[in-house]
Amino acid sequence: MASGDPNPTVLDTDIQELPGVGERRAEPLRKAGISTFRDLLRHYPRRYLDRSTVTPIRQIVEGGTEAIMVVGTVTGKSQVGQGRKVRFELKVTDESGGTLKAVWFRGGHYIGRQFRNGDRLALHGKVEKYGSTFSMAHPDFDKLDDAKAALDTGRIIPLYPGTAALEKVGLTSRAFRRLIYGLFKEHGLAIPEVLPESVRQRHDLIAGNVALRAVHFPKSRDELGRAVRRLKFEEFFFLQLLLALTKGRQKREPGTTLAGMGPLARRFVEDVLPFEMTGAQKKALRHIAQDTASGAQMSRLVQGDVGSGKTVVGVAAMLMAVDAGFQAAFMAPTEILTEQHYANIKSYLEPLDLNVQLLIGGQRKKLREEILESVAGGEADVVVGTHAIIEDTVAFKNLGLAVVDEQHRFGVMQRASMFRKGLRPHMLMMTATPIPRSLAMTVYGDLDVTVMDELPAGRKPIDTRLYTEKRREDMYAFLKEQLREGQQAYVVYPLVEESEKLDLKDAETGASELMERFRPYKVDLVHGRMLAYEKDEAMERFKGGETDILVATTVIEVGVDVPNATVMVIEHAERFGLSQLHQLRGRVGRGGDQSYCFLMADYKQTAESKERLQAMVETTDGFVISETDLRIRGAGDFFGTRQSGLPDLKIGDVVRDQEILGEAREAAFALVESDPELRAPEVASAREHFARTAPKSLGFARVG
Repeated sequence: MASGDPNPTVLDTDIQELPGVGERRAEPLRKAGISTFRDLLRHYPRRYLDRSTVTPIRQIVEGGTEAIMVVGTVTGKSQVGQGRKVRFELKVTDESGGTLKAVWFRGGHYIGRQFRNGDRLALHGKVEKYGSTFSMAHPDFDKLDDAKAALDTGRIIPLYPGTAALEKVGLTSRAFRRLIYGLFKEHGLAIPEVLPESVRQRHDLIAGNVALRAVHFPKSRDELGRAVRRLKFEEFFFLQLLLALTKGRQKREPGTTLAGMGPLARRFVEDVLPFEMTGAQKKALRHIAQDTASGAQMSRLVQGDVGSGKTVVGVAAMLMAVDAGFQAAFMAPTEILTEQHYANIKSYLEPLDLNVQLLIGGQRKKLREEILESVAGGEADVVVGTHAIIEDTVAFKNLGLAVVDEQHRFGVMQRASMFRKGLRPHMLMMTATPIPRSLAMTVYGDLDVTVMDELPAGRKPIDTRLYTEKRREDMYAFLKEQLREGQQAYVVYPLVEESEKLDLKDAETGASELMERFRPYKVDLVHGRMLAYEKDEAMERFKGGETDILVATTVIEVGVDVPNATVMVIEHAERFGLSQLHQLRGRVGRGGDQSYCFLMADYKQTAESKERLQAMVETTDGFVISETDLRIRGAGDFFGTRQSGLPDLKIGDVVRDQEILGEAREAAFALVESDPELRAPEVASAREHFARTAPKSLGFARVG
């Protein structure tokens, strides 16, 4: 299909240089993320068309629940209705003699301009029957070449993802096929093999250029399967190589040496804490002590469910640093949470006579200057603040350890840049969002992980109940009973940006109704439009027991700890995400009393909402919840992994492809273990590919 020797630089060629692209098409291609020949080859088909996947219209079965593909010719089109309610209908007839109606209820004017009688189309969607006619609403569609080309026996046709901007310049699936075919014809043999031969053989992988050709122009389903497996493995391999090299580099970087639990840390654990630490907390501290005594920088994630006591571990770790003569920092993602942590940490450390400073935005200039001076001079032992405290403007005298709390978007690239700071502090990341193993391997693969899977003694599992409006009176009766026994409750409303006014009104109305219904009990309201000090005052009243029911429009921040609150009522529960629901539920059950969570949901729910709510009822295990959440939402949306700083995956999926991910991880880490600088001749091509494609800000351009 092409001639020439392997040439690593050919894939970096600007897309505009490819015959058939030119200046007019290059701009929308770049906007779609296709800037080079490499990007075009990795613009993978979204699905394929072959005879085995096409359903003749006359063979469509009524009541089918799966989406099907139909190929036919446009034999009629019309617009029905007027104004905004206009719908567009397309009549498609195929070789079986059957006719199908494709219907669009939105965008009829725009859609209608895209079709002409005689066009050959592939339509993909769910089919319903109205009278004697089968209908497909808002189908995915692709324009095809002539009938013979579309349905040649054995021919598998790739259908590509597109955008309106691409279609405007004629870049349909057909055009992409021609461009990619031309690229292979001219440069196919110049595409270098980037995986080491030993890795390919051990994992039975086909050659890279064969895989790229086969994923776009497969000769059979079997060849397509082998191509997809190879390309997924390659994508995961280089992602894991990035993590393995980052981790290896950190292990080789010298770090401050701490001596484990010194006098201050011991006094904190033995005298200041009003309870015995759990086995999981002690295990986490042992791991931290080993890491920080090793002479290399620590890079550890402590992962524990809501209420497992991670903050106490973070404080003890900071005291190890202070015991060794260093400063420590505690970072949280929001100012509200930072202030709560500051109050807690200050109360823990005051008996130890330590200087604890708070650093957040909005502080008076003179106060901020005084704080920065005490940090730079070393008088401040512990600094609590947002991530601004590690910026260049903040100078520590000798920062030995930094604790980062609840920051899921603090990805590998940000961690790597922090490690390159002159001070090179030990890093302790903490999260209350249990991360499924598959995602932890991808997002936190450069960290050592400690799982805290034990709740403090005396905590009981939260009784979770799913109610619809019909059972509201039952819920209110139960709530009144709890209040009579001296307990407190949260009632949370969702806040959706698009309808902020409506939601605020809902909560205010709800709070007014609760005030009437629950007299003489005190009801308070917290919402997003209140000033910070008003929110703090409302929270303090609730913490102090002055308020019996706290109504909130915003998610109650992670870290709010009111042991006397035993009931969480979540209104419109179907509108919350699963991890949000789990975090909210974790606001109760903080003391020794049995706690309850009522999910008040609309009777009408989507299948996805039902699955989320059922998972909440069935388990309080955060790790089971997180696996369900990941399966429902997919990796891209799971707590913003797109912002994690890792390269995007084009073909691999960390949920569906866990087996391949595991194999690729093992291969990448084994390679770095045996050849930390990637100097062996056998890995020269892999080293060059990695240097070309790894994020430049990580400084891996000259690996080896």
